[in-house]
Amino acid sequence: MTTYVIAIIVVALVFDFINGFHDAANSIATVVSTRVLSPRTAVVWAALFNFIAFALFEPTVARNIAKGVEAAFITPNVILGGLSGAIVWNLLTWWWGLPSSSSHALMGGFAGAAVLNAGRVSVLDAKIFGMTAGFIVVAPLLGSLVGFALMQAIRWLGRSWSPRVVDTRFRRLQLVSAAAYSLGHGGNDAQKTMGIITALLVSAGVQESSDRMEPMLWVVLVCHAAMGLGTLSGGWRIVKTMGMKITKLKPVGGFAAETAGAATLFGATALGVPVSTTHTITGAIVGVGAVGGRLSAVRWGVAGRIVWAWIFTIPASALLSALIYAATRALTGEP
Repeated sequence: MTTYVIAIIVVALVFDFINGFHDAANSIATVVSTRVLSPRTAVVWAALFNFIAFALFEPTVARNIAKGVEAAFITPNVILGGLSGAIVWNLLTWWWGLPSSSSHALMGGFAGAAVLNAGRVSVLDAKIFGMTAGFIVVAPLLGSLVGFALMQAIRWLGRSWSPRVVDTRFRRLQLVSAAAYSLGHGGNDAQKTMGIITALLVSAGVQESSDRMEPMLWVVLVCHAAMGLGTLSGGWRIVKTMGMKITKLKPVGGFAAETAGAATLFGATALGVPVSTTHTITGAIVGVGAVGGRLSAVRWGVAGRIVWAWIFTIPASALLSALIYAATRALTGEP
């Protein structure tokens, strides 16, 4: 393994760390905003389940991403350009306090560099990138519908409970739902970096190519560890937006949103879809906040800003990555 390939793997793990850092809000915003856990305890809780997710999920998402671009046009420079563009976009949206999708930043970045290298869009696997694009709509919609239905069911089942009983029970249950969501987050998001590193190793001749494109065990472990460490570092700007600005949540609402988000992520990971955890939990929070006809409880201005960030993420990261790839290729003189 060359020094250059090792350096790109380090960049990939930096992206994974930033992914955890950037998307920590997805795992902990609701449990912090409802004051079930303190911020410090919440990030430790989320990071733990981000890491142990490797033992529970098949690497279906990683395999799909590794096969997302024609192998002949995947080079170390393409991988580096894709990762760098995604990192820049993630840091910009973190600074702006917008919960954009790290997943779509990575997919957009990978696509932008690969298309520039090949000179044609058909270098991309239409099925994999089509599923990813489709879930920009499906993930938040499904999260919203499940969150709305679950909250309605809880209201019916607990209609005779006193507010104090509801609060006490769901403060405890929210620990479970936060853990489940963090498992879903780690299970889907860490696999994206696993897929990118696997594609790099195959292109560099370190790993044999195969139809399955199975990530090696050390890749699985270091990616989950990097994400967990990133989650530990927090990401309070986005926590504030996700947990406090979209709608005001109580423990029962936090439980419903996290459970709906976890269910959606578990299903997407089983199908091998690199879904956005940000889109999923945002949709779930909106669905919970809209229960009882209280659409006014959702701060639609904030939600609108988030949607615009979603729309621009793939093209913006693709453009950034293409520019970085072009500069890298010019400097190295390699494809």
